[in-house]
Amino acid sequence: MVEFLTSKRAFWSFGSLFVLLLFWHLCAEIFQHRHLPTPVAVFDTFLREVRSGNLLYHVWVTLLRVAVSFIVAMFIGSAIGLVMGRLPNVDRFFDSWLIFFLNLPALVIIVLCYVWFGLTEVAAIIAVAINKIPNVAVTVREGARSLSRDLSEMAMVYNFGWAKTLRHVTLPQMAPFFAAAARSGLSLVWKIVLVVELLGRSNGVGFQIHTAFTTFDVPMILAYAIAFIVVVQLIEISLLQPIEARVNRWRR
Repeated sequence: MVEFLTSKRAFWSFGSLFVLLLFWHLCAEIFQHRHLPTPVAVFDTFLREVRSGNLLYHVWVTLLRVAVSFIVAMFIGSAIGLVMGRLPNVDRFFDSWLIFFLNLPALVIIVLCYVWFGLTEVAAIIAVAINKIPNVAVTVREGARSLSRDLSEMAMVYNFGWAKTLRHVTLPQMAPFFAAAARSGLSLVWKIVLVVELLGRSNGVGFQIHTAFTTFDVPMILAYAIAFIVVVQLIEISLLQPIEARVNRWRR
């Protein structure tokens, strides 16, 4: 039954993508404009960039920035969310801070980081992390607020200790919230990384898109954008979804 549902979902997914490509191709053929290339033209550009090694290099550089920024944001944001969720006075005091950073435009944070720290790799990572930390903190805070008091009291009665309580009581309950923060965080982080690269780095997918923009090379823009979307989706399917399924097994 599971295999049937999986194959059915794959059928609909690939069918939907095929319809999208067909619609794209028809629009390109109808309008015949150099700023609306066909999927074939984009694929040819993609192959050319792969053969030259440029695409693999720039995608790898961007992935490294995404990974470092993602880990930093998840670690700090989770810590803030846990503290605010478990300590009401801390939550009341810092809630306005959280709202402020949630509503601060990403572009402003990026520009300020480059002004304060220079056009450096550290500034780029800080800018991306600051943009993501409030979102992680909000999600994890909701999870910390919903922790079962009964389970916590049970752990105290049986003298679990801090480490054992964290492992067997707190983290299993928090797992869905960590997973939600991670999945939403990945899609947000890589988008912000591209803006960071566009504004102040000399490599990466964002830099290549900026270079293509200066010459209005739409096939190049789409080739790099689609390549990175595919990579992120592969990470989502092969890494994040299995982890989420594993941490939620205790709920069965």
